[in-house]
Amino acid sequence: MDKKQSSITALISSFGRAYHAQFDEPKIFHDMKARELMNDEEYNRISGYMIGGINFFAPDKKAEFASAHEALKWIVQTQIAPTPLARAKYCELMLENAVQLGVTQYVLLGAGMDTFAHCNDELLEKIHVYEVDHPNTQHDKRERVKAAGWTIPEHLHYVPMDFTKDSLQDELKKAGFDFSKRTFFSWLGVTYYLTKEQNKNMISSISSFALKGSSLMFDYADELLFESNVKRVQNMLTMAQAGGEPMKSCYSYEELEKMLEECRFLIYENLTTEDIEQQFFSNRDDDLHAFENIHYALAVVN
Repeated sequence: MDKKQSSITALISSFGRAYHAQFDEPKIFHDMKARELMNDEEYNRISGYMIGGINFFAPDKKAEFASAHEALKWIVQTQIAPTPLARAKYCELMLENAVQLGVTQYVLLGAGMDTFAHCNDELLEKIHVYEVDHPNTQHDKRERVKAAGWTIPEHLHYVPMDFTKDSLQDELKKAGFDFSKRTFFSWLGVTYYLTKEQNKNMISSISSFALKGSSLMFDYADELLFESNVKRVQNMLTMAQAGGEPMKSCYSYEELEKMLEECRFLIYENLTTEDIEQQFFSNRDDDLHAFENIHYALAVVN
């Protein structure tokens, strides 16, 4: 990854949120700022890649689309946007609950192109936000924020970190993190791309310093991911591999529960694909539906 480039998965997720904010109704998650993190040339280039990939995504449907815009809409709604939208919405709902219960710190692990700190002025007055990500991705994000003309809020702290090498505790300490306060951690779109050992190391690292009652929200793939015969799941695996960020980990609920317990976490809530569909995608008349084999978990430090 070039130092000026972001993670491709972070950029594609941001594109999905930006497209949804512009064209879809009703909104699942309204990211008003995502589009501003991409210039027109880049946005149009990604759109073109998507449209040009229709033979990969669904060769049998190509003839059904009357225009390139219709093809793009179908690709984004079915292949790209569902998980980034629903997991962001669920995460922010859980964060709001945590803040009402006294949490004053929010740590985004693998923050990517997240815009939370630029869209929630009122909530940001109550909490400090720590965006943790790979130095390359974070460098690119900060350049995009600068290009968009955004002001960096006083309560936003950037924490560059290589998840495979650096200590989360040490890097947060450098950024002014208060270890005496309960914290809400989000870890979105990351667990798939790490080995099980790396995932456990990260969760263990959090539990080693997080105050009792702190919480962690993350998404993960279930144990059927790599054997799925669902076309869009196979597409997701193929795209990740081709993009140089292959998916490596999936879990049964029992396996996940055991790992979390070994790391001093208890599962508070686990949303299955069916739960996610009912909570965030019900009563829609478009192609947005919960992604197969993807689950969301909220765990609390015991």
